[in-house]
Amino acid sequence: MSDIFDLPLQVEAAHIDQLGHVNNVVYVQWMQDVASAHVAALGLGIEQYLALKHAMVAVEHTVQYRKAAMLDDALILRTWLYDINALYSFRQYAFYRPSDQSVLFTGQTKWACIEIDTGRPKRMSPTFSQAYQPVGDASQPFDFSMYAVS
Repeated sequence: MSDIFDLPLQVEAAHIDQLGHVNNVVYVQWMQDVASAHVAALGLGIEQYLALKHAMVAVEHTVQYRKAAMLDDALILRTWLYDINALYSFRQYAFYRPSDQSVLFTGQTKWACIEIDTGRPKRMSPTFSQAYQPVGDASQPFDFSMYAVS
C-alpha cells in the first residue's frame, strides 16, 4: 500500500511572481515534484520507467488555491494515491504551512499509463499496480498535527 508522502520545501525567490507571492504555475510544478519524489520512494523512478518501457503521465489536473505562499515560507508538500484502475492512477495533494497551520493548496491529478516509445495507452504492469496502491481507509491525509508549531 502506498503511504501518504511528505516533501518539505522552502519558498525561494524564483517561486515568487510580480504580486509578491508564489506563482500559480509553481504549484503545478510542485505537484509534479512531489509526485515524482513519491514514485521514486515507491521504487518506480525514471530509471525503472525506462527499463519497463512504460510510464505514468499527467492527463488532468484539478487545483484549488486557498492561501498565498510567500518568500521563505517553510511548506510541506503532501501527496497520496486515492484510486487506481488498469489504465489510470488518481493522486491528491495538500500543501501545508506549519507556521500558521494552513492548507494553502489542494489538487488532484489523473495519471495515465503509456508506452514510452509510442505514447499510446497501456495497461499497468503488475510492477505498477502493486506499487500504486491507494492509501487505506484509516488514513487521515489532511491531518498535519505532526507538524504543529509550539
